[in-house]
Amino acid sequence: MKTALISVSDKTGIVEFARDLASLGVRLLSTGGTARLLADAGLNVTEVAQVTGSPEMLDGRVKTLHPHIHGGLLARRDLPEHMAALQTHGIATIDLLIVNLYPFAKATARAGCTLEDAIENIDVGGPAMLRAAAKNWGDVAVVIEPADYAQVLAELRAGAVQRSTRFRLAKKVFAHTAAYDGMISNYLGALQPGAEDRADAVPVRDAYPAVFSLQLTKTQDLRYGENPHQSAAFYRDAQPVPGTLAGWAQLQGKALSYNNIADADAAWECVKSFDPAVPACVIVKHANPCGVAVGTSAVDAYLKALRADATSAYGGILALNRPLDAEVVAAINSNKQFVEVAIAPAFTPEARALLAAKQNLRLLEVPLVQVANSHANSVANSGANSGLNSGPNSGMNLLDFKRVGGGVLLQSQDSKNVAPTEVRVVSRLMPTAAQMEDLMFAWKVAKFVKSNAIVFCGGGMTLGVGAGQMSRIYSAQIAAIKAANAGLSLQGSAVASDAFFPFRDGLDVVIDAGAGCVIQPGGSLRDDEVIAAADERGIAMVFTGTRHFRH
Repeated sequence: MKTALISVSDKTGIVEFARDLASLGVRLLSTGGTARLLADAGLNVTEVAQVTGSPEMLDGRVKTLHPHIHGGLLARRDLPEHMAALQTHGIATIDLLIVNLYPFAKATARAGCTLEDAIENIDVGGPAMLRAAAKNWGDVAVVIEPADYAQVLAELRAGAVQRSTRFRLAKKVFAHTAAYDGMISNYLGALQPGAEDRADAVPVRDAYPAVFSLQLTKTQDLRYGENPHQSAAFYRDAQPVPGTLAGWAQLQGKALSYNNIADADAAWECVKSFDPAVPACVIVKHANPCGVAVGTSAVDAYLKALRADATSAYGGILALNRPLDAEVVAAINSNKQFVEVAIAPAFTPEARALLAAKQNLRLLEVPLVQVANSHANSVANSGANSGLNSGPNSGMNLLDFKRVGGGVLLQSQDSKNVAPTEVRVVSRLMPTAAQMEDLMFAWKVAKFVKSNAIVFCGGGMTLGVGAGQMSRIYSAQIAAIKAANAGLSLQGSAVASDAFFPFRDGLDVVIDAGAGCVIQPGGSLRDDEVIAAADERGIAMVFTGTRHFRH
């Protein structure tokens, strides 16, 4: 290796890397600020302008777009005619390219970023060099991130950058430039008409761009999908939102399945919606919470959640918003509960030791980040590429995706958590403070239950959950049956309905089962009839004004 060209926006570790390259006899070429940085560090560096014979021009827009650069990157060393052309035109080969691009995502995420600012942060020469070097990977090594410096240097010291490494680095380049073009397309495609006439202004962006680009990275193949005859894999966002499931660290257990991951996500999203100051436990089975509770400790919350529906909890996913400790393990063992996956922000050493015997039990450690109590902002306000995948509300994705035949549905994440001050009492009877606490608990759980959802709660735990029925009445009846099977009384319980009662009959069913108060969105044409039924039956009812369908 004779020559390396360095032009980086992220200068992390670049001086040290360049110094090590120089010590191996590699000639250093560079541009602009990178060249000055290397020279200031005492390194012998040649400006690209000296190679091209042309100065940087147009405010730096043109620096490396020249045959003396691209010829040096693209020439195949195994083709005599290529090498002859280089000799004829006095072009030297470039064997190593270290480039990373203008920070378009960072620039457009700034609140005051104008269209002109955004345009000036579109890199042209960088992607062109990267693609040229990656295309000619057989002869040129190309590096786009500091994480690869050490391996490249180690292989150079051993003799040469290995062919397999050059190919791996080239693949990273094409993925990187595709993502870079995608974020630019997402940004420009979301601009409202007329933005081009005010380049000096902060443009208004639509919630969803005309063409939506998304890049995900495969982290593992899965044994199969929802069923054994389906194949599957798990892909992670380029920058997963802190606190989301994708940030898991698996501490033990066999590989996660497709269904494990889907159910674990449902459990984790539900449990982290609770106040982190209060121990909470969620047990999920087939995407629905079958037991949810808050308690005085992790084990107290777990036992209450299990009591709500121990039958369904068998083979379920267990999530805690507290470290899972030895007391919880002892409770799991004494109740002979089979757990597929346990998720917690931490596992105590004592718990780890006790669970080590359960070799198939997957333990997932995920940092706990509380979900903000507000609506998710639109894509337009989210920043660039990473913002399309991750919301400004801590701990939640910004967008939700659903695949349909021939297309994809995109929507903002259901991040709305109704506060007690936002509900409206519509009945003559006012809920007591204790009832209001149960109502808010029930409403929080209903958000994570498949529609039509009816959730009976009391004393900080679910008593009966009816999920996924075509009729709200059937959901109510199923919830009551589950409570009866668990030996739990519904007398005076709080009930949440994820959508309005279209008729009074559904309300009558939950009252007949023992409900003393109800929380629902309201908004039916027959709200007056339903409110009158609540007054007639002597219960308190509050409206949230927010629906939580979950399909």
